[in-house]
Amino acid sequence: MVSRMVMRGLGEPERFGFVLLPSFSLMAFSSAIEPLRAANTIAGRELYTWTLISSDGAAVNASNGIDIMPTLSVSDDYPFDYVFIIGGTGSEKVNDARIINYLRKSNRLGTVLVAVSTAPYLLARAGLLNNRRCTIHWEYLDGFREDYPQLDITDELFEIDRAVATCSGGTAAIDLMLHLIRQAHGHELATHVSEWFLHQQIREQSEHQRMGLRFRIGVSHPKLLSAIQYMEENLEAPIDRAEVADEIGLSTRQLERLFRKYLSTTPRRYYFGLRMQRARILLRQTSLSVLDVALACGFVSASHFAKCYREFFGHSPRRDRIHAPFTDTN
Repeated sequence: MVSRMVMRGLGEPERFGFVLLPSFSLMAFSSAIEPLRAANTIAGRELYTWTLISSDGAAVNASNGIDIMPTLSVSDDYPFDYVFIIGGTGSEKVNDARIINYLRKSNRLGTVLVAVSTAPYLLARAGLLNNRRCTIHWEYLDGFREDYPQLDITDELFEIDRAVATCSGGTAAIDLMLHLIRQAHGHELATHVSEWFLHQQIREQSEHQRMGLRFRIGVSHPKLLSAIQYMEENLEAPIDRAEVADEIGLSTRQLERLFRKYLSTTPRRYYFGLRMQRARILLRQTSLSVLDVALACGFVSASHFAKCYREFFGHSPRRDRIHAPFTDTN
């Protein structure tokens, strides 16, 4: 991806605009902006400039409670080569017409758009991810796929498709920035910036976001890992323990023994927990009805789902839906 030189002379620094969404991730923001500062320092000249932007020009509260004061609002007419939209917990619910219009206008002008963390939701609402590969933070993958089934959504660290990029957030933003620095100024500078931040390896975009299953659950038994992977791949159409045991070549008794020994639970209870956690994510992150969430998690009725949900989490599904408001700013 080559940045567009929108009204910028040869040799002048590339201009980056950072649109901060409500509850944006400070980690993702720092991971995106700090490599630019380091590149300038290491190169000994101004390769990059950056400007902070909000919907109305007012301060934006990060997810950790810190307020950041921008320089511009989206209504200010200022040209950028790149516009980054930084999201975070909760900002996937933002539907700000001013920002959406700004993104569409920037796209028409040839500005490269980069959505980080949950910000791909804004690009999707603007219609700018159609016919493009995209990604989002792993915790939001299920909800994003349910809301936008027509999109080509991956679980990679970042995706670059023509003049639009998406990044899963967190430290993956460092890898994306190192990719851009390497593209514009060479491998040596990108490597030096990576070492500056004790970032020992520049990860490629094709790498997956999450740790391997073995590291996530702290167990290395191959049969148990295969069983859990099979469960995770079959949450919408429920499977029973006999199917799981048959899939991995064990008896149901051996499967039960594995789960009790390593995870202190039963296969049925573990699988039930996976379905409940997915349901909670869909309730909090999508506009699906309670019934649709129930069906997406393998339940045949909303009433049975609600009963199971209450027993597992201690409150009704609607409580988690209430705690995920949708912000519409015009």
